[in-house]
Amino acid sequence: MASTYLLLSLLMFFISFGCSCVPEQNPTPDPLKAHRSRIREKTRFKGFYWLEHGLERSIMRNIRKEEREEPPLRTERVVNVDSYGAIGDGITDDTEAFAKAWNEACSSSFPQAVLLVPEDRKYLLRPIAFNGACVSHITVLIKGTLIASSNRSLWDDGNVRHWILFDGVRNLVVKGGGTISGNGQIWWRNSCKINKTLPCTGAPTAMTFSSCRDLKVENLRFKDSQKAHVSFEGCTNVAVSKLLISAPGNSPNTDGIHVAETKNMIITECVIRTGDDCISIVSGSRNVKGMNIVCGPGHGISIGSLGANNTVASVRNVVIDRVKMRDTMNGVRIKSWQGGRGYARGIIFQNIAMRDVENPIIIDQNYCDSPHPCPQQAEAVGVSRVLYKNIKGVSASQVAVNLNCSEAVPCESIMLHNVELVGEDGKRTQSVCNHVNWTGTGHIVPSCP
Repeated sequence: MASTYLLLSLLMFFISFGCSCVPEQNPTPDPLKAHRSRIREKTRFKGFYWLEHGLERSIMRNIRKEEREEPPLRTERVVNVDSYGAIGDGITDDTEAFAKAWNEACSSSFPQAVLLVPEDRKYLLRPIAFNGACVSHITVLIKGTLIASSNRSLWDDGNVRHWILFDGVRNLVVKGGGTISGNGQIWWRNSCKINKTLPCTGAPTAMTFSSCRDLKVENLRFKDSQKAHVSFEGCTNVAVSKLLISAPGNSPNTDGIHVAETKNMIITECVIRTGDDCISIVSGSRNVKGMNIVCGPGHGISIGSLGANNTVASVRNVVIDRVKMRDTMNGVRIKSWQGGRGYARGIIFQNIAMRDVENPIIIDQNYCDSPHPCPQQAEAVGVSRVLYKNIKGVSASQVAVNLNCSEAVPCESIMLHNVELVGEDGKRTQSVCNHVNWTGTGHIVPSCP
């Protein structure tokens, strides 16, 4: 039932948005015309063609290379958390039972083990870590609901960053149609972004995957996380799909999907409505593709922030394709602090529909999320080889294209193709283009001077 409900929720949200993320089926094209079209496209978008057409195949090749055949049922061990003392009433602390069940599944001599979280039950959990390496290939089947404790003091041991952590696990699948509820309201009320008189302190991410390889996360609901909902840190060969992520639009720092130091990753068919970035991709990440995404409310889709505290950053080979955005504070954004070093390059944002989106296209090499002004510095994270293609819709801000690049390290090789961003009722919008080397093809509204 939970799985069916999630799929129906996704379908209804797409329908309510007014259009589908699935391209219309066209008649079979003439082979010669199709070949000529590909040649023209390779010439026009020289340097971007492989990113657009080859990156997904490369990522999936790496993921499938590590996939195994599903073993027959007799080689599968099912470990039910209830068998290890979990109560599932939403009141009793079930953390110890989950830890025991994980240890049993992880050490199982069976080729595959399933950690089962039964449906129609609510399991209250303190901070918990599921550590590898495991003997078995593990599937965590979450059919019920996981609820975070509302006792903030449980995170006072210095590890405030995590609620549920999977660390160093290979060949892991997490799925099941269940819900991960962060119980974030108590954390939001104590955030310095909500109450300016309070000191700024950390808050846990609902579910973190750290140093995992050959990982699949699919068909789950995340809601009301304390901070970010799901984070991938230092992972390789990752497939994420069919996640429904939700939190109030004013909830602080509640990123939907956060990606750090992760490579060969594909994110598909997710609906994300939070108080911060729908997807954030930060330093050390490469070969990442997100497609068929619904985003909003929230802060849009971001590369960064990068280069904080004069650090070296690197992000490359990122494609964001087929996205619906609505009521977001930003659209597609690249943001970096002054004084940082490194690069963000080889990035494509394409086939994006926007409605009531502020700052639809923004590069900000002068990002400053600080109560104090950030001084001008002589270094910056370089931004280059970025393509904005087929981006259309309604901007909620007068400035629809804002390329605010660094005077010290200007943006290079920025291309816009078929960009049409108008105001409400078709009103004209403006662009701001500082210290940027850009080219444009097709219809561009608004265009850089």
